[in-house]
Amino acid sequence: MWPFTRSRQTETLATPDAQLIASAERRSLADPTELDFSIFGVVPSLSGATVTPASALRVPAVAAGVRAISEAMGILPLHAYRREANGSRERDNDHPAYRLLNGDACPWMRGPQLRELLTADAILFGNAFAQIVRDSTGAPRELHRLHPLSVTIEIDSVTGEPRYRVTISNGTRFIPFADILHLRAPSPVATDAVTGRSPIMEARDAIGLLMVLQGYANRLFANGGRPGGILKFPNKLTKEVAERIRASWKAATSGGNTGGTAVLEEGGEFMPLAFKSVDAQFLEIWQLSLNEIARVLRVPPVLLMDYSRQTWANAETGGQQFLTYSLAPWLSRWEAETTLKLIAPDDRDALFVEHLTDALLRADFATRATAYGQYRSMGAMTANEVRAGLNLGPLSGGDVLQNPYTTTTTTKVAPEGKADE
Repeated sequence: MWPFTRSRQTETLATPDAQLIASAERRSLADPTELDFSIFGVVPSLSGATVTPASALRVPAVAAGVRAISEAMGILPLHAYRREANGSRERDNDHPAYRLLNGDACPWMRGPQLRELLTADAILFGNAFAQIVRDSTGAPRELHRLHPLSVTIEIDSVTGEPRYRVTISNGTRFIPFADILHLRAPSPVATDAVTGRSPIMEARDAIGLLMVLQGYANRLFANGGRPGGILKFPNKLTKEVAERIRASWKAATSGGNTGGTAVLEEGGEFMPLAFKSVDAQFLEIWQLSLNEIARVLRVPPVLLMDYSRQTWANAETGGQQFLTYSLAPWLSRWEAETTLKLIAPDDRDALFVEHLTDALLRADFATRATAYGQYRSMGAMTANEVRAGLNLGPLSGGDVLQNPYTTTTTTKVAPEGKADE
């Protein structure tokens, strides 16, 4: 039985909590603190670049890492299972948890899309929220995504129970913890057991460095590349002549005319400039920053489209590495939160949810055929279970658990003259 029977409706969400913003504005913003920046979704970095979820996504490496994790979470099915008395398990596709997370989460969003968006929210903001809309019996019927900046988590000082204050168009309202699906990002701080911490914001200095490098490269090539030298004149030039020569040189050598031939006047001489050590190591610094982003998100560099260390030998284990070190913590959080909020307490001993990760572990056809053959010979899988793994329909008599390599089938031969009887 569900202990919660109130039906709730969502409202149009507004900007971040107005009371927190007002309190920040009452303080002097001439010398803002990190709290002031975080209220507005802005966090400074040591490089001077301002890191926000939106600006971080404009860095291709960050966007690739966030998409790799969130899209995988949306692709992998999240099934509901019921434990049988004999120890086996059967899928329960009629349970609300399965329907909401794999079917329609609400009239305007499917479950896989919701799981993808919530995972991306948790990575970028540290927390992701979806309101659970229940019917008169307390059973969940819809999931409505809430913008992370519109939700504030408050902890009861006596019981430690969280509740959620949601900013809406006409004020705020409070929602109990049981009616909010709350996905938290991993937090290394023990005091953050309820509130997640965004890995993007925690690594703002590394991301800020990459933003600075990206901006430097953009400005460099927008001006036609790094200046190869300077113009030297024997006599002092008037302002009008200097401006005319500068404009002529820029028109001849920058932008679409890069590499063109310039004509010098007034006895001018071109002096080439040597590259500095920092300029020569620009690509090395950029590569180091890409590796830092991969460390922050705990994804293999190849998922950031960095193939510099990719070989035929390690490509085969890439899916297993991604599943074990990148996705496993997110899978665990999704399964725990789904069990806590979408499965009634009385049903948790018999019902559980689990992701189907076979899609990430599929090897080439020859390797899969060898593995299935070994499972069949050891009596671990039936023919129909193998066919299900190959996305094929079942066969009559394919549920018998036997070794096809040692089992013989004898055909009874009809006596002579009796064939047509």
